[in-house]
Amino acid sequence: MRKIIFTNGEYYHIYNRGVDKREVFLDKRDYARLLVNMREFNREDIIGSLKDLQALRARKNNGLLEPGVPEKLVEIVSYCLNPNHYHFILRQTMERGIERFMHKLGMGYTNYFNKKYDRSGSLFQGPFKAIYINSNEYLLYLSAYVNRNNFIHGYSQDDSWPYTSYLDYVGKRNGKLCNKEVILNQFKDAEEYKKFINVNALYLKEKKEMEKYLLE
Repeated sequence: MRKIIFTNGEYYHIYNRGVDKREVFLDKRDYARLLVNMREFNREDIIGSLKDLQALRARKNNGLLEPGVPEKLVEIVSYCLNPNHYHFILRQTMERGIERFMHKLGMGYTNYFNKKYDRSGSLFQGPFKAIYINSNEYLLYLSAYVNRNNFIHGYSQDDSWPYTSYLDYVGKRNGKLCNKEVILNQFKDAEEYKKFINVNALYLKEKKEMEKYLLE
């Protein structure tokens, strides 16, 4: 049983990795699929699958259903998708929103991945992990850790990794997936935040490499 209790209006660091540390994103389409799922499954109503949602929208466009904007289960603050794991910062906006959102996300992507690669069984290493973000300072620190997680783990040495919200935060893209204001409103501009995030990411990367060296 999960020990943490998710509370509306609070922020959480959510993460998980592939079972047996396996890669869960094998090509660009896999990354793109989870990003689409993050946007489309963040809703209270049950849609079943992306195919079901497309059919629902088609009926709305034909005037058979009233159009409307569904309420979101969570507010996505930042994210990073790496080959064998992911990180999110989420703010819960509805009762059990994080649990419902992550269940939809995990099941939907696992079904897609297993069908595409002709496999069966669990794709991720047990239930997703969650840490309560108990202060604003911790929220800012984690935003650097999540937004530049690909750099910290050595997947990319520059700003070109497209599977992170970092590009949105520094003004290089407007993916419209994240609510950036809670972070950016605490800085003079995106450039000031970029300096903050890169200084912290470099420190975290060096710390990680030093810990690995000491273990060896």
